[in-house]
Amino acid sequence: MELNWSSGPLAEGLRCYRAEEFFLAHEHWEGVWLHSEEPEKTFLQSLIQNAAALHHLQRDNRRGTESLLRRAQRKIDPVALSCGGVILGPIRDDIEDWLGALEIPNGPLPSSFPRISPSSHSDDLP
Repeated sequence: MELNWSSGPLAEGLRCYRAEEFFLAHEHWEGVWLHSEEPEKTFLQSLIQNAAALHHLQRDNRRGTESLLRRAQRKIDPVALSCGGVILGPIRDDIEDWLGALEIPNGPLPSSFPRISPSSHSDDLP
């Protein structure tokens, strides 16, 4: 099933995510997740965990960030190449990069957050 990323809570969550308002993104997506079925449910849970991880990062909690990113990775890894209208390669690669960086105590972090790339959107849309 393709999820609607052009309007409604998924689009608003994506807008918040891209504005680095990770807690709000998590909140928008959680409402959709609660009413979803598999495989979209697990996929959305991985996005929610990713957003929650980045919220922890904003609060200087690297350990919480790493823990939640690992959970997000475990949820998204078994999912197909795309799910719910999102291409998963970019976010998988970015999460892997982030986890590698987080393993180095006080090391530098990637310059951009994991990308969420709806297949029907360009980067300038919500």
